[in-house]
Amino acid sequence: MNKAEEQKLLKRILVQPGTECSLTKNFDPTYRPPDLTKESARQLLSESIVELAEMQDMMYAQDIYGLLVIIQAMDAAGKDGTIKHVMSGLNPQGCHVTSFKAPSDEELDHDYLWRCNRALPEKGRIGIFNRSYYEEVLIAKIHPEVLTKQRLPQHLNSKNIWKQRYNQINNFEQYLVENGIVVLKFFLHVSKEEQKKRFLARIDRPEKNWKFAMSDVTERAHWDEYVKAYNDLITATSTAHAPWHIVPADYKPYTRLVVSHMVSKTLRELDLAYPKIDKVRKAQLAEARAILDAEK
Repeated sequence: MNKAEEQKLLKRILVQPGTECSLTKNFDPTYRPPDLTKESARQLLSESIVELAEMQDMMYAQDIYGLLVIIQAMDAAGKDGTIKHVMSGLNPQGCHVTSFKAPSDEELDHDYLWRCNRALPEKGRIGIFNRSYYEEVLIAKIHPEVLTKQRLPQHLNSKNIWKQRYNQINNFEQYLVENGIVVLKFFLHVSKEEQKKRFLARIDRPEKNWKFAMSDVTERAHWDEYVKAYNDLITATSTAHAPWHIVPADYKPYTRLVVSHMVSKTLRELDLAYPKIDKVRKAQLAEARAILDAEK
């Protein structure tokens, strides 16, 4: 992808900090380049994965930066498939995926950022969050019982709690960035019509039955509430240090290609390089070579 194409992509998916996000007005979940076929998307993705693997290896060796990739979405938007396809060529030693479900009793005994903080990537590694602390200003907003389970002091559980959490999240992400952990955030934007098709496929195809849960249908009834909650959180937390990217998700090959490209682009901008060795180390390598060459 050349610079002009990259600028067009960013214009389409980037939520500029300080601007209001409207998923329904400003972002089209059905978009796909008119000339993109499954075959061409597969080829482009393969090329991107090769580049991504090379840069991951370099980042792992350099051991200075970490990368946190956050993926949020409505149900059936393709989070798992995107992670599987985009990260397929990475060295497992340098990559870790964490999927956040309903919090355990131990996690509820801590602050809401605690379990995510424990799963942060180390330097030199890529950490992927399948859902994240953003659930705490999303599902907790729509289902008050989630907040009740967190047993907050009464004076803290007020009408200002969402604004407070947006600020806490922004400060947390800025802290990460200022300590060498780059934060890359994606919302996989699927249409309500496409979600229905995917739910029906999970019901109709035996090999997909395991993916379906009745909660998928019950949560779908809150679609408009979720859209508003996402608009609010994306508007409040798309910052200069960690902006949001809204990726069209109705056409999976394009979704995966966009995410792969943005991860590669982010790593390219880190000025990664393999560590240089000093004279002492060079002498040690020469000595080791001499010993190995002398073997019969």
